[in-house]
Amino acid sequence: MGDHSHSRVVDTGDPERYAVSRRVTWVSVFVNLVLTVVQFVIGIMGNSQALVADSIHTLSDLITDFMVLFALFHSKKAADAEHPYGHERIETVTTLLLGIMLLTVGIGIVWRAGARFLDAEPLPAPDLITLWAALFTMAAKEILFRYLLRAAERFNSDMLRANAWHSRSDAVSSLVVVAGIGGSLVGFAYLDAAAAVVVAIMIGKVAFDLGWPAIGELVDTGLDKEQLQDIRRVILGVDGVRELHLLRTRRVGGRALVDVHIIVDEDISVSEGHYISETVRVRLVSEVGVVADALVHIDPEDDTPTAMDGGSAGTAGATFRQAVIPVYDLPSRATLLAQLKTCFQDIDAAAHIEQVTLHYFGGRLRIELLLPLTVLATPTAGADLAARFRRAVTACNPLIENLDLRFH
Repeated sequence: MGDHSHSRVVDTGDPERYAVSRRVTWVSVFVNLVLTVVQFVIGIMGNSQALVADSIHTLSDLITDFMVLFALFHSKKAADAEHPYGHERIETVTTLLLGIMLLTVGIGIVWRAGARFLDAEPLPAPDLITLWAALFTMAAKEILFRYLLRAAERFNSDMLRANAWHSRSDAVSSLVVVAGIGGSLVGFAYLDAAAAVVVAIMIGKVAFDLGWPAIGELVDTGLDKEQLQDIRRVILGVDGVRELHLLRTRRVGGRALVDVHIIVDEDISVSEGHYISETVRVRLVSEVGVVADALVHIDPEDDTPTAMDGGSAGTAGATFRQAVIPVYDLPSRATLLAQLKTCFQDIDAAAHIEQVTLHYFGGRLRIELLLPLTVLATPTAGADLAARFRRAVTACNPLIENLDLRFH
């Protein structure tokens, strides 16, 4: 018996999350637009190449802001026929791209610092107003970072977190500009170049911390051990679940999807098996915060390769190919009923069989036949009739290990 219980679609929509994320991103757009113009104009007027370069850095934030808005618009869409698991991985891809942009920024800072070290020509001293512009930019970026990070932590959004850290990288970059301009004003023209290398390393680490989990999600990396233990605890706490195996998870936009096989008593009805599997699904979604949905498969026995032949489970593909070995070569209902008709042709009571229940278990078959009491000539004739049926099926099909009669 098998049953797959799952919701029709994964509903990834969260109106509040979308509204807040959209609002804070538009605030970031406004701030970055103002800062880009201020830095560029004052940098040109005040003869500060560092401030002009920083304005280009801020302009990159504008681009990432619009990338975030694009991802928010698409990731909020409900699941559809082409995207049955929703659109939240658009957010994951955007997070990865933001991580790449952070890494590029870090490399750019190192490149610029190296160029300043190697440049033999002395740089002209900038105007004092450029120092104030850099300080203003640094403060504005730090405030924006904290504003974005608060929203990211509230909704556990890696994309907003990436965008927040991009703003922090600008704040640190502006600190480098402040050091560079200040150093130039007091005679230490290359002070900012050394600091830039340190900042670039910090930015590179942030890029790795954001980009690597996004890559992990895109290649379907599962949840960590503690989260898997929580999932196992919830599943095994459901009445009717004897054991579980083939537990698999994958992340989708900060949430997780679960696939699992649970073992139940082999004699329960299909409807009870479905009830148990649906209970498992609902409890996983409600009790394990990271789980967005679950696909629960019902097994009457442990059909993993280890249980069957003592071997290793191997890869997931190999596991599922081998998992069907106990039952795949057994006859279907239609084939078996045709065989039984031939097997029972010499038993008159076989013409009155009302129901045939099949149990596929351990690579063998068990059969239950339902007959009316009227087929029994005497109250004690049931045992003799059952013996006749068992001898008949044993002669016809050795894969049938047992046959029981029920009367009503």
